[in-house]
Amino acid sequence: MIAEKVKYVLFIAGFALIISGVGVTDAVINVRQGERPAAAEIFTQAPTRENLKSAENEIERGSRVAEAVRPWAQLVQFIAFRDCGDKGLVGKDEWYFYAPAVQYLVEPAPEADDVVSAIVDYRDRLAERGIKLLVICAPNKASVYPEMLTSRADGIDYPVNGHTLDILSRLREAEVEVVDLFAEFGEAKKMQALYLTQDSHWSSLGAQLAAKKTAERLVELGWVEKGQSRFKYRPLLLSRVGDILRMMRMPEQAIQPEGVNCTQVLDVDSGKPYEDDADSDVLVLGDSFLRIYERDEPGSAGFISHLAYELAKPVASLVNDGGASTLVRQGLYGKPALLEGKKVVVWEFVERDIRFGTEGWQKVPLPGADSDD
Repeated sequence: MIAEKVKYVLFIAGFALIISGVGVTDAVINVRQGERPAAAEIFTQAPTRENLKSAENEIERGSRVAEAVRPWAQLVQFIAFRDCGDKGLVGKDEWYFYAPAVQYLVEPAPEADDVVSAIVDYRDRLAERGIKLLVICAPNKASVYPEMLTSRADGIDYPVNGHTLDILSRLREAEVEVVDLFAEFGEAKKMQALYLTQDSHWSSLGAQLAAKKTAERLVELGWVEKGQSRFKYRPLLLSRVGDILRMMRMPEQAIQPEGVNCTQVLDVDSGKPYEDDADSDVLVLGDSFLRIYERDEPGSAGFISHLAYELAKPVASLVNDGGASTLVRQGLYGKPALLEGKKVVVWEFVERDIRFGTEGWQKVPLPGADSDD
């Protein structure tokens, strides 16, 4: 009994030593570099709950020891417990999922009035300018591949995102034109991988399919006439670490990149990668689902370029990572020239932003007219 107590005491003492050692080591490093220890900030302000919390966060952010140790601690947690941290979840066959996107699916249906109201309001504002609106809801990865998240989804024959489909139905009832990618992706996934295994975003094939269906709908509605530009494809193979693994902040040397096939869009005449045209009559707004492959490596290989390919003419675009619910429209408000001469706005947002959109779903005026307020 005494031996057991001694063992527990030593364990607790060792744990306390490790915890205190981080702070002491950081303080020593600060002093040797002529800096005031971060912990000293606690004594420079009133000990209110807010100040103490702020000081705690500042100490954590500024801890050199913690920064060095944290990636390896996360790696140990992942190896021992398959713990991906607060942003990731690991599914079957090394498929990774963005935790907030899964949270969106499993929690009770979010309030939809703000979403529908904001979209309808924006449609009406654009209509006053003679501009059409086409809405695209990019599916969460888990909505398309629930069976790769959990075995409990094997063989289910009903959608796991009923509240999203209800919102799309409400938009249609309000006569908002919507591209439904959910049914399309549900069929197409049987033949091709539409999402990256390490990432929250769609694959290059997924982006291509979404662009193709969007272009078909624009032409079918008679909103856009195909142009005369000539584009061609160039296949590329990338080595890419997915955003979910990057958010886990494990040591780089412990992460195996994913091979990603992309199709870059080139101008036939110049041979150069596709470029937007700010004077196009089509404007595309969206988030990181439009940024991937387009603004980052390899460039000109994402949704925007493939939409231009399908329409045989360049488009204009404005992208805000994580901010398609409100921020991208606020960004457009500050760029009135970008809306000039437009006949169509294509507005994409990812499904999870129905609940977690940055700044929520605000009613945003169009640029250049006080009467929009």
